[in-house]
Formats: sequence, structure tokens, C-alpha cells
Amino acid sequence: MSAQAMLPDRRAAWGRARPRLLLALPVLLLAGAAACGLSAWRGARANAGIAALDAGRDIPITAEAPAPLRLARVMALTRRGQTEEAEGLIETLETGPETQLGARARYALANTRLRRAFAHLARNELDPAGPLITLARQDYRRALQAWPDFWDAKFNLDVASRLLRDFPEFDRKSGDELKAEPKKIWTDIPGQPRGAP
Repeated sequence: MSAQAMLPDRRAAWGRARPRLLLALPVLLLAGAAACGLSAWRGARANAGIAALDAGRDIPITAEAPAPLRLARVMALTRRGQTEEAEGLIETLETGPETQLGARARYALANTRLRRAFAHLARNELDPAGPLITLARQDYRRALQAWPDFWDAKFNLDVASRLLRDFPEFDRKSGDELKAEPKKIWTDIPGQPRGAP
């Protein structure tokens, strides 16, 4: 079959398909516009929820909410010291694809626990401070497992570790796998000798 004979067949096929395509095109464009509008509406709702949480209003969030909204809820809960309620949302963030958001949430929880421990230490209440510092260290480690380059978590983990080491009165028999030496009195500053003072 020659090329000239195939040309009328193509024109006939195009002539039959053209009305159907012209009818389908507006429907496809309308479906695409509806999908974009729904996505914009969800984004606007999430942004309004984040703004409300930042303003101090308490908004209930489900586990299916967008990840940035769940992170904002965790931040609001940890600011108020509601660590138990925040932990459930943190676990949903850690299992999702955005691991850095889970690391930020875990970091916020650890900071809340460390602040509580500092408040106990300021009142010379060592018994409740020790477990809080241990939990904060574990949370900082979990944040670093999800995001190894999270410098703030590294720094705060070091602070919490030094607190455990510097206060030998803390009970270190449970909750933490790394034990500090109870009689360690010399400095760990690089370049300083470990001899007599």
C-alpha cells in the first residue's frame, strides 16, 4: 500500500476521532482545574491551621492531616508542656516520607523535657530531673538517627550528656544504655592535661 493510499485512511480516522476529542478536552481541563483548586484549598486550610496554632489557639489535628500541620501541632503542644499528647503525632511524622519533620518534632519534645529538668535542677530537685534528662537524650538521639546533620540536636545531646555526667546523684541504673563514670572529676577539654590541677 502506498503512502498516498494511507493518507485518506488517516484523514478518515482523524475525522471520526476529532469530535470525541473536542468533547473530552473540556472535561479533562475541568477535572484538572478541580484538582488544582482542591489542592489549593487544602493548602490554604493547612496554612490557616498553622497560623492558628502559632497564635496560641488549640486546634485538634488528625493523623491524616498534612505533615507541616502535624509538626505545628507538636510544636504547640510541646510549648505548653503536653508531651504525652505530642508523642502520638510525632510517631506519625517519623513514619512518613518527610523524616526531617519528624526529627524537628522529636527535637522539640526533647527540648521540653530538658527545660523541665532545668526547672527541677533550679529548685534542687534531683530525683525528677534525672529521668527527664535521660528521656531528652533518647529523643535527641532519635532525632539524629532521622537527620544526622541536625546540628542543634547534636549540641543539645551534648548538653544533656554533660548534665548526666556532672550530676553523679542521678540514678543511672535504668533508662539509658550509656553509663557515665561517677567519679570523673577531670575536664574533657581538648588539650588540657589529665593530671593534677
